Amino acid sequence: MLALFLAGNLLPPQALLIPVFKMFQKIEVPFWLSESGTLLNTHLALVLVNVAFQIGFCTFVLSNFMKALPKEIYESAMVDGTSLWAQFWRLTLPLCRPSLAALATLETTWIYNEFFWATVLLQNGDKFPITSSLTNLAGTFFSDNNLVSAGSIIIALPTLVIYFALQKHFVAGLTMGATKG
Repeated sequence: MLALFLAGNLLPPQALLIPVFKMFQKIEVPFWLSESGTLLNTHLALVLVNVAFQIGFCTFVLSNFMKALPKEIYESAMVDGTSLWAQFWRLTLPLCRPSLAALATLETTWIYNEFFWATVLLQNGDKFPITSSLTNLAGTFFSDNNLVSAGSIIIALPTLVIYFALQKHFVAGLTMGATKG
């Protein structure tokens, strides 16, 4: 299963641009979800693409982190009669908090700054994510650099807030396997 998730990361998203665009053009959705009746120009398309392309990386990181968890903890939980689900909720998730915080920070930053798929799958400027909308501040013949700079700083604030809120866990998650002993 891990090999399948990792195989999905081997192809760059640019190589899948035309097939994904054609597929979303042909998938019919209810008209309350999209005016055109297709998956194009909907936020759902952007969510589906980001989930599909990011799940491989997240699976890889969490798999490697979970393999490093001590087996003795789970053995003692089994001796105490703890069910498999209770082991997951009471042992695995609390121990994975640093890696989950690091992944949450990275994924939020990557998806928030997503430009490629947003410009391909969304045609209306009112549906663009905020970072893709920043390109609308620059005109064809003239660009107000002060306005673009101010917009860039305002756009960067949510990412910085998330990083500082999860900084302790983020750093712990990144340095978790740095030393042995």
